[in-house]
Amino acid sequence: MEDFALDTKHGDYLAFLGRITPDKGVDIAIEVARRVGMKLKMAAKVDKVDRQYFEQVVRPQLRDPLVEHIREIDQITKRDFLGGAYALVFPIGWPEPFGLAMIEAMACGTPVVAMDRGSVPEIIVHGKTGFICNSVDGIVRALGNVQSIDRKDCRRHVERHFSVRAMVDAYEAAYRKVLARH
Repeated sequence: MEDFALDTKHGDYLAFLGRITPDKGVDIAIEVARRVGMKLKMAAKVDKVDRQYFEQVVRPQLRDPLVEHIREIDQITKRDFLGGAYALVFPIGWPEPFGLAMIEAMACGTPVVAMDRGSVPEIIVHGKTGFICNSVDGIVRALGNVQSIDRKDCRRHVERHFSVRAMVDAYEAAYRKVLARH
């Protein structure tokens, strides 16, 4: 948590953080940015296995001034990148077991707008820390409501549920429950 400072101002760009791969929904993030007319900054690495996807699908989109690929970033740059964003767009196309990027964004106070897949409903509180969507149209609509999210609520949610202290407390409770049965 201490690596991610709260930024209470809504930024002026959409953030995408992760790997450039079809499963992460980069193409959807680009489409959404165009539809809402907002800059998309992608802090994302391209693994060797995804190089062809990047060259064929993503690189041609980089001619659009709304789409920027800033490559993989370090922790300090990540804090500023996420904190300065209007929202993190997380349009995953697979059941991701845990999206650390969502936690990191909310730790900075940045709401997350994500597809309803994998761990998304366990991490985002719909309407309070971001929006859980079922379609590209849903993401576009949700981005129109991001201003209603209190960025401090995003930070508080992460502190209560995903901080080291919260995780230790949850593990201790689970251990006590198991030990009580034996």
